[in-house]
Amino acid sequence: MTGRLDRWEHLLERQLAAAPYVLLAVSMVLSLLTGGNPWVTSGVAALAAAWMWSAPRGPVYVAGLVVLIGALCTQGIWFASFFGFVGYLHSWQYLKGKWRFVGLTATAAICVATYRGGLPEPTASATLTYLFFTAAIVAAVGLFSFAGEITAERSAQRKLMVARLEEAMRENAGLHAQLLVQAREAGVLDERQRMAAEIHDTLAQGLTGIITQLQAAMAAKQAEDRRRRVDNAIGLARESLAEARRSVHAVGPGQLEAAPLSQALNDVLTHWGELNGVRADFTVTGTVRAMHPEVEETLLRTAQEALANAAKHAGASRIGLTLSYMEDVVTLDVRDDGAGFDPERVRDGGGFGLTAMRKRVTRLAGTLEIESEPGAGTAISASVPAVVRG
Repeated sequence: MTGRLDRWEHLLERQLAAAPYVLLAVSMVLSLLTGGNPWVTSGVAALAAAWMWSAPRGPVYVAGLVVLIGALCTQGIWFASFFGFVGYLHSWQYLKGKWRFVGLTATAAICVATYRGGLPEPTASATLTYLFFTAAIVAAVGLFSFAGEITAERSAQRKLMVARLEEAMRENAGLHAQLLVQAREAGVLDERQRMAAEIHDTLAQGLTGIITQLQAAMAAKQAEDRRRRVDNAIGLARESLAEARRSVHAVGPGQLEAAPLSQALNDVLTHWGELNGVRADFTVTGTVRAMHPEVEETLLRTAQEALANAAKHAGASRIGLTLSYMEDVVTLDVRDDGAGFDPERVRDGGGFGLTAMRKRVTRLAGTLEIESEPGAGTAISASVPAVVRG
């Protein structure tokens, strides 16, 4: 639609540019056919065409054009009927302010005098009639010219608005492409962080357990003890492989598919205690409810990380895990009587395990608190919103 209007505007501009010459030619032909002087008429018409073609546009141009219109009108009334229109058009177009009406009045005075066959007789009636028709023509031409100017101004404003809109659309397209790139980069980064956390929670912890079991097997003096340690290492390897495959496909932990969260935590704690030879106690308080899968996975991974850290660093003889269901939150507490550490060293995140643990909990708008002291054990408390499944 916009393209078609632009073509029409260009066509109108070309027609307006050619109209003065067409009107001049029509006026000259009609004047010659009705008995005008061919040499004078042709010469003045040629001078008018040359003036319109080469004279710089402005007050001098309009003044010369009005004089030429007056000279041509002496050769025939047809110049007042057709070519006189150019005087109105160019007076309004190339003059400013009150000078526009001066040009219109001069042109109208010449044309009215031509229609009447000369200047009015020196009588009140003839003079008033002459002035009336001149003023009427000036008023009508001024009114229509002013309306056309308003239309042209509106059209220019619409063109400017369309140009700005097109520019805004191009900017929006660029911003959209930029946002897509940023979203893709954010998605890639988020997936990398997820995979890093999953690898740490599955492969890294499994490999640590395998190494521990193999070292214990090498140090064992009895064949039965060595065999048990090797079997434990093989079992950990299989579990780690299965969890790694589940992590690649973004599937939740296998423990939560086979049992509810409380049972899964109890199984993980019991298995950990058997592998590490540490007394492990599990307690559940409150009304057990099925939580959102992400809530349960976060608590399970937090427990696994806390147990892995206890196995590597604490040297504890006893560890306790408490799962508390409250009205608005679910809390997981892991306590051991091991070596402990200085919390100031891990206040800003500590190792990757503690950092991943904290990120998992805070991603659910939860809180993670760590209390420890060298030689006095460690207590880790994770609290997340109690979002019920379904």
